[in-house]
Amino acid sequence: MENFLRATQAAVLDNEAKTLAAKMGLGHVSLLQRANPDNDAHHLTIEHLFGILLHSGDMRPLETLAGEFGFELVAKQAPKPQELTKSMISVGKEFADLTIAVHSALEDGHVCQFDKSTIRREISHIRESLDVMDASVRAA
Repeated sequence: MENFLRATQAAVLDNEAKTLAAKMGLGHVSLLQRANPDNDAHHLTIEHLFGILLHSGDMRPLETLAGEFGFELVAKQAPKPQELTKSMISVGKEFADLTIAVHSALEDGHVCQFDKSTIRREISHIRESLDVMDASVRAA
């Protein structure tokens, strides 16, 4: 917990506390007090943490929190939108590939590890192509 609180304080201190506080609708002294882990009376809420992350773009608190639970924070790459028709064709193709993979796996009545791996790979392709479709719809 200490590392998380220190990372949050560093995010505030390293990102122009006055500007950050103004964006969050707080006084900068109030933000500094709330983010100070040495202040026993500080009360940093989840809304404050969200504001710090949102307005500073500094993900150190989130990275530290994830690390304390054994996870690693990795930024997701936003998919590039395509022409809507092309995106729809891609989604359809991926669903067809999944259908073929499932039918092939079921032919002998036994779904082995290789079959499961193939099906899961096709499912991930569908997710990726749906993400592109979503970006394409937003861009249209």
